[in-house]
Amino acid sequence: MLNVRKRKNTTDVGEENEEIEEIQKDKGQAQKAILGQYEEDATNGIREFIIQKNPYEFQDLIGALLEGMNYHISDIAKRGPDGGIDIIAYTDPLGTKQPRIIVQVKHRPNDSISSDEIQKLSGTLKRNSDVGIFVTSGHFSKPAVKEARNSREHIELIDFERLISLWTEYYGNLDDEQKNMLPLHPIYFLGTND
Repeated sequence: MLNVRKRKNTTDVGEENEEIEEIQKDKGQAQKAILGQYEEDATNGIREFIIQKNPYEFQDLIGALLEGMNYHISDIAKRGPDGGIDIIAYTDPLGTKQPRIIVQVKHRPNDSISSDEIQKLSGTLKRNSDVGIFVTSGHFSKPAVKEARNSREHIELIDFERLISLWTEYYGNLDDEQKNMLPLHPIYFLGTND
């Protein structure tokens, strides 16, 4: 009789452990779903904030980001025709070290950047050491990505997602005025290592 009881208890414990593991797994999945929804809501809020900016405010936001990344801004285009160059930046304050960084900024949150626009940026890179950066509040078409990748000049592409990632990464390097261009507030949640 004693052996039967032990067996039953062992079986009950095993079943209880399985139930506990299943509950924990379900809680983990629910937690991931909730965090995913919070991240999506945050991204949508940031997107809406950026959409409200005019093209020149967006251009200034990119200039602030580059400064936060320790680049030195030589020139930011004024209102009006800019010849395809919105920002010129260098790695040193006097602009004596290579490369010269030519930045094209397009504030088109609902549109994709075409390969023609990448070619135009490429045409503005006059020096062998020039680097082009194309920044958009939208996204790049597949032909645009291919054009940048295959260009003989170095062209970096920054779409909305990459912009937010960089802004978050370098946020601590910005001064208060720059932070107010796209103010963020970090919130930490208990996560998992999965």
